[in-house]
Amino acid sequence: MPVILLVEDEAPIRDMVRFALSRAGMEMLDAGDVPQAEQILATRRPDLILLDWMLPEESGMELLRRLRRDEDRKDIPVIMLTAMAEEEQKVRGLELGADDYITKPFSPPELVARIKAVLRRATGADASGQISTGALVMNTITHEVYCGDKRVELGPTEYRLLKFLLSHPGRVYSRGQLLDYVWADAYAPEERTVDVSIRRLRKALEPGGCDSLIRTVRGAGYVLSRSKDGA
Repeated sequence: MPVILLVEDEAPIRDMVRFALSRAGMEMLDAGDVPQAEQILATRRPDLILLDWMLPEESGMELLRRLRRDEDRKDIPVIMLTAMAEEEQKVRGLELGADDYITKPFSPPELVARIKAVLRRATGADASGQISTGALVMNTITHEVYCGDKRVELGPTEYRLLKFLLSHPGRVYSRGQLLDYVWADAYAPEERTVDVSIRRLRKALEPGGCDSLIRTVRGAGYVLSRSKDGA
């Protein structure tokens, strides 16, 4: 279930978006201003952020600017919500790193469609929810995983771990980063928890030969290679 963080100071809009996202099978976290949003981001990693341009005390643009400078969170997709229709303002948001923008007022179907489109671009999943690299294929809608013609059975944690790695192939993540991204709701997990789940994941992928896609980078962490030869 995709997790969406909405940063919006108007309660009626938050209620409307929550209803629309719930019907679309998405979970919504909400914040009324930038400090509340940063509190949430300290403990949760959303799949996408809906960020209002005009917020009390500090604008959404300032939060966007900080996110794009944050090594751990710079790749979270952001859709700006703005009541300003001027092209210059929209261009400014895109130049600062927004993935898309929606002008208020907007319809729930348009919002959901935009979110799905940005998530597809961000995760590499196609319209059917499929993410793949080499012979390893995951369907995020049916939660099925295959290595070649062999179905892979995974527990919930290993599934989330594989989904995250598949969504960011070729990028090395430390144990601490994986704890933040995959175990965000867990209570004080230890870094060795990551090692245990990586071993379980490799064991599940071994029968089909896809275990070699997950490489250990000494002193750095783990990476999902784009192909079996490690490229």
